[in-house]
Amino acid sequence: MTDAGRPRPGDAARQALRAARERAGSAPDPGGDHDTPAAEAAPADNTDPRPADSAREALRGAAVSGPGGEGPGTAGSVPAVDEAAGRVVDEDAGPAVGGESQGVVGSAAGGGFGAAAGGRPGDVAREALRAARREALRAEAAQPRRVRRAPAAPRTPSPPPPPPAPAPEPDEPAPPAPAPAPAPPHVPATMATPHRDGELRRTFPAFAPRADAAGDGPFAGTWWGNAWVEALERGALDAGRLVRGRGYADQGHVDAITVTPGLVLAYVRGSRPRPYRVQVRVRTLEDEDWERFLDAAADRPGHIAALLDKELPHSLADCGVPLLPGPGDLAPRCSCPDSGHPCKHAAALCYQTARLLDADPFVLLLLRGRGEKELLDALSRRSAARAARAARERQPETLPGIRATDALAERERPPLPPPMPVPPHPGQPPVYPSAPGGPDPFALDQLATDAAARAHALLGTGRDPVGELTLWQDAVRLAAARPGSGLTAATRTLYATLAGAAGRTPAELARAVAAWRQGSLAGLEVLEEPWDPPAGRFDRARPLLLAADLPAFRPWRNRLTHPRGHVQLRLGRDGLWYAYESEPGQDDWWPRGTPDLDPVGALTGLGIPEDCL
Repeated sequence: MTDAGRPRPGDAARQALRAARERAGSAPDPGGDHDTPAAEAAPADNTDPRPADSAREALRGAAVSGPGGEGPGTAGSVPAVDEAAGRVVDEDAGPAVGGESQGVVGSAAGGGFGAAAGGRPGDVAREALRAARREALRAEAAQPRRVRRAPAAPRTPSPPPPPPAPAPEPDEPAPPAPAPAPAPPHVPATMATPHRDGELRRTFPAFAPRADAAGDGPFAGTWWGNAWVEALERGALDAGRLVRGRGYADQGHVDAITVTPGLVLAYVRGSRPRPYRVQVRVRTLEDEDWERFLDAAADRPGHIAALLDKELPHSLADCGVPLLPGPGDLAPRCSCPDSGHPCKHAAALCYQTARLLDADPFVLLLLRGRGEKELLDALSRRSAARAARAARERQPETLPGIRATDALAERERPPLPPPMPVPPHPGQPPVYPSAPGGPDPFALDQLATDAAARAHALLGTGRDPVGELTLWQDAVRLAAARPGSGLTAATRTLYATLAGAAGRTPAELARAVAAWRQGSLAGLEVLEEPWDPPAGRFDRARPLLLAADLPAFRPWRNRLTHPRGHVQLRLGRDGLWYAYESEPGQDDWWPRGTPDLDPVGALTGLGIPEDCL
C-alpha cells in the first residue's frame, strides 16, 4: 500500500495470481463426479484455459488500476481469478463470463510477491505467465491423454503420458527456444553452362573416376599432356597438395570444365557440401606468335594432317612459339581458404586439363587464344595462297617437240638386249647389327638369305620352288633351314615364333623339321598324311623283310610296324620307304635315317644292331 492508502498495480496483479494458484491447488479432481457450481457453469466444449489469456487479463487489471487509485482497482476491489475460464475478474463487476460467481479474493493486504513499492508492468506480466503455465501443466498431468487412431487399426492401450517438465522458479527467466537447424545448401548436379558455348568457349563433361589409376606413373597419355603436368609439378610449392589433387582427379571430383582463351574454369568438390570455384589462367599468344605458328604449320602438310588427327607433332610445338606452358606459367585461383600454390582443388583441375589435351590438342590452342575453326580456316587460306604463288613462280619448261605424223609413222624397233647371265649362286645379305629391343639379327639374316635363294631359283628356272607351299609348310621349311636340330636354346625363340604364327606347338614344329630334313616336302607328307597304297610295292615289302631274317611287321595303311613297337617303315607317295623310331609302347614316332627304295636298306641306314631288330 502507498502512503495515501491506495494499492499499487503490481500488488493487485500479484494478489490475483496468488488467489488463482491457491484455488487451483484446492480444486477437486477433474476426473471425479463433483456437483459444484463451477462444474455446472463450465462451458459445453470443455476447453482448457490458455496461459496467454490469463496473462493478458492480469495485465489489463493491472493497467486499469492506475497510480492514482481511481477506478476499479482501488483498495476496496481486488481482482479475482476465474478458475474455470482462466481469466482475472473484478468482484464488483458481477459473475465471470463462464458463469463463475464464487472464489473472490477478499483481501490484498496479506503480503505479495514483492514488498518494494512501484512494481513494473513487465514483472507483473512475467509472473502471471509463469503462474498460468504451471497451472496448465498441473491440469494436463491430472487428465489422461486420448489418442486418435485409424478406424481399421486394432484398439491398443495408449502409452502413459510423459512426466511433466519441472516448472521454472518464479524468479528464473523462461528458457530460450532452440534455434532451428540451418538447412543444407542446395548444390546442383553440375555448375556448367554448355548452352553458352561458342567458337571461343567450349565446355567438356566431367571425367568419370579412373579405376586403373597409377599414382607413380605418368598421368596423361600423350607427350604434350605430360608436358602440361610437368609444368604444373615443377611450379608447385607443395608436393603433398599435388598428391591430394591427383587423387581428387582420379576420383572424379572435378565437374564439367569450361575452356576459354587464357582461362580454364571448373567447380571441384572438396570436404564441404558446396563445391569450390577453381580457375587456371594461361597467357595468350600475340598476333606475331600466331603468324609464326601458322607459317610453320603450313610449311609441311603433315602438320595439318596431324592436327586433324588430334595429334601435336614435336616439330610444330618447337617452332619458336611457346605453345606448351613452362614452370610458373600456370596461374591457379580457388575459392577455398587454402593459400597453397596450387591448392589441391586447383591441382585436380590442372590434372584433368591434361586429359583434355590428350583427347584434343586444339584445347591447348584455344587456351592460347584461337579457336579450332578459325585456325583451320587460316591454315586452308595460307596453304592455298602458297600453292598459287608456287605455281606462278614456276616457269614452264621448253620441251623438244616432234611432229604428230612422225610420232605416228611406222618404224622398226630395235631388238631387246640379251638377258644377263644368271649368277652362279645367290648373293650374301649384309650383316645386321643387334640393337636392344630390336629384331633378332640372325633371324633377319636368315630371311634375307632365303629371299635371295628363292630369287635366284626364280631367275634361273622361271618358277618359285616354294610359291605353292602352305603357311605351315613354309614355316617348317624356314625352321629346317636354321642350323642345328631339336629345341635348343638358339632355336627355341625361332621355333616358338613360327609355331605360334602357324597355330602349332614348338614340339610339333621340331618333329616336322626332322621330317623335312629327311625328305623335304614328301617327307613332311609322310609324317602327317597316312594313305592307302596300291597293291605291289607295299605287298612285296613284308616278304623282303622276312627274307632278311626280320620279324613279321604289322601292316596299317602305308605303315609297317615292328612287333616290339620301336621301329616303323612308312611308304611315301614318291615310292621311297621312310624309317621312324619310337620308345617301345610310347607311339611317339620321329623320322630317322635316309629314305630308300628297299625297305631293308631304309632299316640298315638306322644303324640299329641286328639283335635289337
